[in-house]
Amino acid sequence: MKEFVIATNNRKKLAEIQRILTPLGIKAVTAADKGIDLGDVEENGATFMENAYIKAKAAYDKCGLPVVADDSGLCVDALDGRPGIYSARYGGHDSPYTVKNQMLLDELSGVPEDKRGAHFTCSVCCILSSSDIIRVEGNCYGRIAFEPSGDGGFGYDPIFLVGSRSIATLSDEEKDSISHRGQALRKLAEELKERREEL
Repeated sequence: MKEFVIATNNRKKLAEIQRILTPLGIKAVTAADKGIDLGDVEENGATFMENAYIKAKAAYDKCGLPVVADDSGLCVDALDGRPGIYSARYGGHDSPYTVKNQMLLDELSGVPEDKRGAHFTCSVCCILSSSDIIRVEGNCYGRIAFEPSGDGGFGYDPIFLVGSRSIATLSDEEKDSISHRGQALRKLAEELKERREEL
């Protein structure tokens, strides 16, 4: 089975990516699994895709194996798209998501339901070789809840509603079918299927 290095330390994100790549005969591993220390990569891009590429290139340069990296975040209409590319750093990089979620809800205090539109974006960059780079993106549209619900998923999932349910209340299969990362990874899977003989 071909190994792809996933440039993340987030095990839940790794599991999402594994669910999409495994049917293609691709084993998703982290750099740490391969004994490689990626160190701290400065994500100084102006877009999700720029940051995804920065992470993928840093990992590819260190391991020389096919790499998948993503950058994703939550964009809230009433906050002019914030926190956006700063989603992971919102409220402080090391603050837990329970704190980040509550901060976001506090910022939206008094904002009515019809003005709480938001979307998740996920940009994925896959470097197969120095001359073969795949870039795909997915979006999931919904709104911000008035309070967290559910204990599944991670990040902002407990306060992001699609229809009447938060992402954190969905099964893995339900989440994969609608999530921004699921959409982006399915696009990546289609691109990889076209290159199956080259992998």
